[in-house]
Amino acid sequence: MTSRLFTELATFPLVVLDTEQIVLRGRLILGVLVDLGNTDAADELALRDGLSRAARDLGLEIELTVGPPTDEAPTPGPLHVTVLGNPLRPDAMAGVAGCIASCGANIDRIERLARHPVTCIELEVSGADPDLLRAQLNAQAVLLQVDVAVQRSGLYRRAKRLVVMDVDSTLIRGEVIEMLAAHAGCAEQVAAITQAAMRGELDFEQSLRERVALLAGLPATALTHVRDSLVLTPGARTLVRTLKRLGYLVAIVSGGFTQITDGLVDELGFDFAAANSLEIVDGALTGKLLGPIVDRAGKAAALRRFATAAGVPLTQTIAIGDGANDLDMLGVAGLGVAFNAKPLVREAADTAVNVPYLDAILYLLGITRYEIDAADAEELALD
Repeated sequence: MTSRLFTELATFPLVVLDTEQIVLRGRLILGVLVDLGNTDAADELALRDGLSRAARDLGLEIELTVGPPTDEAPTPGPLHVTVLGNPLRPDAMAGVAGCIASCGANIDRIERLARHPVTCIELEVSGADPDLLRAQLNAQAVLLQVDVAVQRSGLYRRAKRLVVMDVDSTLIRGEVIEMLAAHAGCAEQVAAITQAAMRGELDFEQSLRERVALLAGLPATALTHVRDSLVLTPGARTLVRTLKRLGYLVAIVSGGFTQITDGLVDELGFDFAAANSLEIVDGALTGKLLGPIVDRAGKAAALRRFATAAGVPLTQTIAIGDGANDLDMLGVAGLGVAFNAKPLVREAADTAVNVPYLDAILYLLGITRYEIDAADAEELALD
């Protein structure tokens, strides 16, 4: 069909300006924008007749519209608007499209990236100011019950090469220190301090030292029990496996403890890691920490350190976190993603993902579910 269309067009002195083809549920839609140049009314009539004959022969419908020359005035660069819903409802898409229209922008292309376990639709948008569009969509996202990310198109988006993520309540479900507290019999006291710290109401280092002090005397064997009972966030393995398959470097940075994160590094193959270290004497926790504290500033410093070691500019990094102590790290990264985060963090991050699947982060990079599943199937077949 494409060959026949262009064969008909080739009989006239036309210039092809743009073309696009999509297949939607088995229906092919092919559009071509041409400059008619010096063709006259007779040529235009002959063109219509030729295209109509080709359409009848192929069993197609055709529409030919002639208009004024295309306005080539410069417009803001294209943006990718990624919409995640679980489920994704029509009113949400209407709201997103309405925001784009109110910004004076246009939707040039729509593509589905995933339909399980969440639905993800990506829109390519032109003519929008990214900051204005992001602000309007972020304001609507909560009301629409969807996650919306706005990113610049082109090299800016494709260049991300280092992904750094928080551990507790991001890579894994729950907070490790609360799991240890359950073994030590002080779960309620530790949980109260943890929540205050995550809301940004307490200094992280002070709160961490207070919580660790409550663990004094806990047998070190409890660390093994906690490590063995960790539950990864759904999609965590897929996220890390896919990123590494694509050549990304992947790191974890945690306000938790190396006695736990070291096992995660071995299990999932992280390239870099930073965490605090518990002091252990005579087989028991002393209630103290060793070395400098990995706090809010420490997480951002770790991201910078990883990027330097990898030779990756900060603009090519992604940070993922959920708590107030992740804010500096999210701000330093080229793209900061709040994952099922506290309101304070969602407001400060570049984008928020609130679906319970960590591999949904891949859609922000333009990676489709089909590509993920196909690569997994290919690797399984090779094994």
